[in-house]
Amino acid sequence: MNIKNEIASWKSKGKFFKLGKHSIWYLDHNPVAKDVICVLHGYPTCSFDYKDLLTQFPNHRIILHDHLGFGLSDKPIGDDYLLVHQADRALALYKFLDLKNINLFAHDYGTSIATEILARDNEGVLSINLDNVILSNGSMLIDMSQLRPIQKMLKHRFFGPIVAKLATQKTFIRNMKNIWSDASTINVEELKVLWSLLILNGGRKVLPTITSYIDQRYENYNRWVGALKETEKKVLILWAEDDPVAVIEMANVLAGFIKHNEKVIIQRSGHYPMIETPEIFGQAIVEFLASN
Repeated sequence: MNIKNEIASWKSKGKFFKLGKHSIWYLDHNPVAKDVICVLHGYPTCSFDYKDLLTQFPNHRIILHDHLGFGLSDKPIGDDYLLVHQADRALALYKFLDLKNINLFAHDYGTSIATEILARDNEGVLSINLDNVILSNGSMLIDMSQLRPIQKMLKHRFFGPIVAKLATQKTFIRNMKNIWSDASTINVEELKVLWSLLILNGGRKVLPTITSYIDQRYENYNRWVGALKETEKKVLILWAEDDPVAVIEMANVLAGFIKHNEKVIIQRSGHYPMIETPEIFGQAIVEFLASN
C-alpha cells in the first residue's frame, strides 16, 4: 500500500467546508438517499475509520467529516478544541448541507459531541431533527473509563507536548494493537495511513490540546450524561465487548438510564469495532434503523 496515494484517494472522495478561517474535510456518500446518517468519529483517528462501512449502506446517505484538528481538516495551533465547539462545527456542516432529519452516530471522542448535541435538542434549540442516536464505545461515563497511559501523559500540561513530539508510528501501532480484541487481525498498512493522517498538517502540535477532551468530560458530566437521561430519542448502544478503555460495563450502565434504548454487544471486538468487525458492526446499525 502506498500511503500517500491512499490518502490522496480518500481525500478526493470528499470536499472541504470553509468555516471561518478553517477548512473542514467531509465526505457526502450516496447524496441522493433520503435517510441520513451523520458520523462523529473518535480520537485520535478520523473518518478514514469508516472506509470499509460505506458499501454496507446502499439505502442511506452517509455524512463523514474530520473534526477540526483531525485527519484532513485544518489543525490550527491556538484553538481551544473544546467539544462544544466541535458540536458547533458539526451542526454548521449539517446546516450547510441543508439536512433536515438525521440519524446521529458517534464513537469514542465523538460521543461527547453527540451528547452536547442531545443536550441542545433537549433544550429545543436545534434547527435539525434527530431521528435516532447510535453510541459506540465512548467513555461518556468518564469515571468508569480505563484510560491508557498515553492518554494521561498527552493531556498533561507539561509532559503532553513532549510525549506528542516523541511519538512515532511504531508507538502508535503498538498502542492501537493494545486496544484490539485480536491484534493478529490488524492491517498494519492501514494503521500507517491513520498515523499519517494524525500527524498531517502539524497534527502532533495540537494533540495535547485535543486530549484535554478527557477533562472536559468531567467538567460537563452533569450536562452530557444528563442529556442521555433526559432524551426521548431512541438510542442504540452498540458496544464492542473486548474494549479495554470504554469497558463493557459502561454499556450496561447506559442501558440502565437511557429511556428508549436498544443494546447490542459485538463479541470478539475491541475499541474500534468499525475496523475490526465492520460487517457485524454495520449490520447492527442497518437493523436498528430499519426497526425504527
